[in-house]
Amino acid sequence: MPVVSVKRLDIPDVMLFEFRIFEDNRGFFTELWKRGEYLALGLPYDFVQVNLSHSRPNVVRGLHYQLKPSEQGKLVYVVKGRVFDVAVDVRRGSPWFSKWVGVELRPGQALWVPPGFAHGFQAIEESWFLYLVTKEYDQAGERCVNWNDPVIGVKWPNTAGAILSDRDKACPPLSQAEHNFEYTPITP
Repeated sequence: MPVVSVKRLDIPDVMLFEFRIFEDNRGFFTELWKRGEYLALGLPYDFVQVNLSHSRPNVVRGLHYQLKPSEQGKLVYVVKGRVFDVAVDVRRGSPWFSKWVGVELRPGQALWVPPGFAHGFQAIEESWFLYLVTKEYDQAGERCVNWNDPVIGVKWPNTAGAILSDRDKACPPLSQAEHNFEYTPITP
């Protein structure tokens, strides 16, 4: 079994996974995704696209999501480095709407970000970040929320030194962002 532990965060649909790592004098090996194991955990998703990003320290990416019918669930994993990873609930009617959870991720851990959540991270150090997603990228459905929206109130590690793309700087606050998700409990 690749997954050693699963922790539901304060928004219980978002889960933190710890993986078994086999390490020796050659390096290490770990399994990140085994379909049957995730099905047993109540995650009936298959991944259709894998993305890899490289970020320098203090880079912020996000907060991104895709509208229905292209909504994505994401299993995100730090290959090398450390990031502060964030999921924001953008499902109308959710008891956690506009609330966020964040964790520091390092190699050996992954975060499950379900559909209906905006996702982003800040690199604490130079980092390589792997995303396994449940639906392909859809430029027409892509949306974002301002990374530093005071209504959401994410406590980023370094706001003064944050480095963002022009696109992410221009993201609207949640109150002005388009989102078409309705809350239905997805916790198994």
